[in-house]
Amino acid sequence: MSTSLPMHCTAFHDATRIAGGALPDVALAVKAALAADAAAAILVFDDASGKVVDLDLRGSDAEIVARLAPQPDKASNTASETGGAEAPRGRGRPKLGVVAREVTLLPRHWDWLALQPGGASQVLRRLVDEARKNNGGRSRARAAQAAAYAFISAMAGNREGFEEASRALFASDGEGFATHSRSWPADIRAYAQKLLAGSADPEPRP
Repeated sequence: MSTSLPMHCTAFHDATRIAGGALPDVALAVKAALAADAAAAILVFDDASGKVVDLDLRGSDAEIVARLAPQPDKASNTASETGGAEAPRGRGRPKLGVVAREVTLLPRHWDWLALQPGGASQVLRRLVDEARKNNGGRSRARAAQAAAYAFISAMAGNREGFEEASRALFASDGEGFATHSRSWPADIRAYAQKLLAGSADPEPRP
């Protein structure tokens, strides 16, 4: 199960999709479904990773929403605590959402970075952006495959054609995946296809 809370997710009751969207909204839909049938087999999936999300549904609806809603960042907290005044800014461009983390390099790497214009951080950001651009979307494709596999492992691992569909998935064989998953329930197939496409927000059910 995923250890961090997703922004968006999708809930299934057995093989039927019952809710999708922002995490607090889905959590309330799951709570309502369990209130109607306490024995209902419901799983919630992270729309980004395809992994099962463990929801804490204790308390009132307001308490659940407060617990699962996205938390404000530190900059927002600082502004509210100081009466709206922003904290003094250091170097960098915080509006871009820059995150400080440790980077470990060999001495020759630091020596090379020291000779580049703009400073080490700017150079590293440029190198990462160039690598992302040059890989032709392969990283996104691998992430989409991993998400789809995580989902079908949970929802279709015992269904006919699972092994063949999994091989087709990692071979980027969309036609083969559709063929071998044809006998699966429609909502499972639709959500798996959405994950493969990198967009796991299916249209609302009629």
